[in-house]
Amino acid sequence: MSSPKVLFGFHAVGVRLKTAPQSIVEIYYEASRRDARMRQFLDRARAAGARLIEADGERLAKLAGSHGHQGVAARVEPTKQITSLDELLENLEESGVRNPLLLVLDGVTDPHNLGACLRVADGAGAHAVIAPKDHAAGINATVAKVASGAAETVPYFMVTNLARTLNELKERNIWIIGTSGDADKNIYQMDLKGPVALVLGAEGDGMRQLTRKTCDELVSIPMQGAVESLNVSVASGVCLFEAVRQRLAAV
Repeated sequence: MSSPKVLFGFHAVGVRLKTAPQSIVEIYYEASRRDARMRQFLDRARAAGARLIEADGERLAKLAGSHGHQGVAARVEPTKQITSLDELLENLEESGVRNPLLLVLDGVTDPHNLGACLRVADGAGAHAVIAPKDHAAGINATVAKVASGAAETVPYFMVTNLARTLNELKERNIWIIGTSGDADKNIYQMDLKGPVALVLGAEGDGMRQLTRKTCDELVSIPMQGAVESLNVSVASGVCLFEAVRQRLAAV
C-alpha cells in the first residue's frame, strides 16, 4: 500500500472529509485556535469519525512543509483514481457525456498556478486537466492547498508526449483550441458547446511551437488595458467559463 500523504488547509482537508472520509488516517489541528471556523471544522471531522490529534504550529508546519496550514493538516491514504486519460474518456462516453470539457496546460511549472488552475477547472466542471510530464508541475502539498480541494476532485494527467495526446483527442472528435495573443479570432467568437480541449501555455512563453501547430484553432482573450497577458489561471477561468456560459445557454 502507498504511504499516507499529507493534506493541509481547511479547504483541502474539508474536501477529503466530504468525498472520502474513510481515507483519512488522522487529522492534526492547532489546539490554541478556538475560532468559529476551527470549531465548525472539528464538528465536521468528529461527525465523519475522523481521528483528531492536537498539535502546535511547529508540528503542523513540519507535517505540511509550509506555514500556510491554517492550523489543520491530515495524513490520508490515496483514494482510487482513474489511471489514464483513455479510461476517463471511455467512462464519460459510457455515462452519456457527449461533450467533454478538458483543460490542457503546456509548460505550467509553478505549483501555485497549477493549484489555481485545478480550482478553476473544478468550478467550471471540467472533466480533466492534462499536462506534459516534462516542464510541468506535479501534484504536491502546495498544489493541493492552493487548489482548495480541487486536486482531490479533478483528474490530472501528466502525459509523455503532449502533441501525440492532442492528436489522440482529435481522433475522438475533440476540438483542440489553443490560446495565443496574436490569434485572429477571440474566445467569444468560438463555438465551445461541443467536445473541447482548451490549451493554455505558461505566462510569458505561451505554448510550445509543436503544441501550437497541433491545435485546430487559435484564439485570443481580448485585452482592453495596458497589460498584454493574464496569469494562466485567470486565463483558464475566462476560457472555461465562456464554455460553461455557452453550454448553459444552449440547454
